[in-house]
Amino acid sequence: MQPNLSHVETWIFDLDNTLYHPSARLFDQIDARMTGFIMRELGVGRDAADELRRGYWRRHGATLGGLIENHAIDPAQFLDEVHAIDLSALKPDAALASAIRRLPGARIVHTNGARAHAARVLAARGLEGVFDAVYAIEDKGLVAKPQPEAYRRVIRLSGLDPARAAMIEDDVRNLEAPKALGMATIWLCHRAGARAPAFVDRRITRLIPFLQELA
Repeated sequence: MQPNLSHVETWIFDLDNTLYHPSARLFDQIDARMTGFIMRELGVGRDAADELRRGYWRRHGATLGGLIENHAIDPAQFLDEVHAIDLSALKPDAALASAIRRLPGARIVHTNGARAHAARVLAARGLEGVFDAVYAIEDKGLVAKPQPEAYRRVIRLSGLDPARAAMIEDDVRNLEAPKALGMATIWLCHRAGARAPAFVDRRITRLIPFLQELA
């Protein structure tokens, strides 16, 4: 039985690999730029830099958190450099824009990406003006999902009621904290056959049909 989402007044969307398909492979570019940044700033080889990047992402939710905690790097420089990527793989999606606009209630973006990156991606996807607010890593004091404090900061900034909100996200680990805070959780799963954990209310494989169903 699918959960009833009629109570939802605020729809919270992840950005990367949620508002576009991962086949765009933007994270390949971001990961490469992160590795290059770590190599240069920490004076390590590629293999060591890749291991640091992956390890900090696993432990902190974003590589930036580990770099700040352990190496005191300049977060603004890091965010500018790693998000200076080619977005030509992204195309405007009028159907997605229409489906999001038709949702009842407020529509916001909650991303671990930089504010400028979020603006560029939304523009490339034809989603400018579709959302009521966009909360990027800078807006959360550099606290990243899945840390519970990242969600609490968005709740405070937006004034949303978590009991009347839903989070739509491709990275399933980022749904456990919002579920604990009282939100409905929708996992946009890009892996065939993957099973949803107990903290996921609904597993979907395509975003637009799901949103159209809600409208």
